[in-house]
Amino acid sequence: MTTTKTISLEELLKLTPEEMLRYDETPSIEELRNREQVYFDDIEVGTELPKYIKRYKTVDLLRWCNTMDNTHRIHYDLPFAVNHDRLPGVLFQGSWRSHILAGWLKNWTLPGGWPWKERWRVREMVVANEVTIVWGKVVALRVEDGMGMVDLEIGIRNQDGLEGCPGSATVALPIRGGRPIPYPFVAPRS
Repeated sequence: MTTTKTISLEELLKLTPEEMLRYDETPSIEELRNREQVYFDDIEVGTELPKYIKRYKTVDLLRWCNTMDNTHRIHYDLPFAVNHDRLPGVLFQGSWRSHILAGWLKNWTLPGGWPWKERWRVREMVVANEVTIVWGKVVALRVEDGMGMVDLEIGIRNQDGLEGCPGSATVALPIRGGRPIPYPFVAPRS
């Protein structure tokens, strides 16, 4: 994690790309191993989740292409993407966006919570070498079947504030002094 100081998404988007990178709240492996539980009782509507702020390079996208056996050149070949397909650069894969969001939700709910639902869509192109901000905000809280259910607005914005991946998610967090979230997770009975 680059800094311990948090900043609102609105304020972050007023900074230069280089300044934005200083506010990355991605936890280290050690921080994840020793993570203190975020409890349902400790959050409120409007709470912003930690922001993961990165500048992914073409090689990062190429690695994902190799992992997923995705050979479409727009994801790793800059001259092809720009000259042949007239794109602004090498594009993020949709499956990578899902992977990034799922991991971010998992990290926030650790060690005893559970990411339950994630819904998003591709709206804008996200390209290599621009700063990306994975962000989220609590929009609703409720208790179902003894579990704290947290509804979130989520997304991945670029350095210019364009939303490339608007969506929503629901996570289950333990209630302080309540029962643990079951593992494997069993959806609440509504």
